[in-house]
Amino acid sequence: MITVVDYGMGNIRSVVKAVEKYGPEVQVSDDPGSIKKSRALVMPGDGAFGMAMENLRRLGWIEELKRFIAAGGYFLGICLGFQLLFSSSEEFGHSEGLDVVKGRVVRFSRPGLKVPHMGWNTVNLVREHRFMQGVPTGSHFYFIHSYYPELQEGDWALGEVDYGVKFNCIIGKGNCIATQFHPEKSHNVGLRIVENFVGTVCS
Repeated sequence: MITVVDYGMGNIRSVVKAVEKYGPEVQVSDDPGSIKKSRALVMPGDGAFGMAMENLRRLGWIEELKRFIAAGGYFLGICLGFQLLFSSSEEFGHSEGLDVVKGRVVRFSRPGLKVPHMGWNTVNLVREHRFMQGVPTGSHFYFIHSYYPELQEGDWALGEVDYGVKFNCIIGKGNCIATQFHPEKSHNVGLRIVENFVGTVCS
C-alpha cells in the first residue's frame, strides 16, 4: 500500500492521480497509524511551513514520519513536503522542521527577482539515483514557491536549479527522495520520477 499523507495542506488530488497511474494500491490518510500498513509514503503539500508542522504535530505524524524514514521506508516528498524535511524555515518567523535533512528554508531575497518562483526551469542533476533513472540532466520541471533550502549535507544533493541563486531542488538518500518542483505537473519527465518511485516500491 502507498499512502498519500493528508495533513490539510492541499495538492492531494493531482498527486494521487499520478501515483495511481503506476500503482494499484493507493490510499489517502490523515491517520499516522496507517504507516503500519504502508510500504511507502508520499507527502505533497502547498502552503505555509509553520502551519504544516503544526498540523503534522496535531495529527501525530511527526515522530512516525521521522521513524519511518530513518528505518529506510520509501518516502517521496513534493513541494512543501520537500521543505518540511529540513531542520527549519524562516517563513513567517522561525519554525522547526522534521530535521531529517540538515539545512534551513529561506526566502528568495535577490532584488528584482520575481517571487514566487513560478513556471518551468532547467534542473541539472549532480548525482545518480535509481528514482531518477531515465530523467536527463537539463530537463525542465514546474516550480511554484517563494522559499528555497540551504542544504548543509552534500550527500543528499541530487539536482539543482538556478533562480537568482543556485539551490538544491532534488534531494535523496536510500529510499527517500523529495523535490521542490511538482513532478505530477511536469509532464512525462516529471511523471518518470513518480513511475520510478512507485515501480521500485511495488517490485
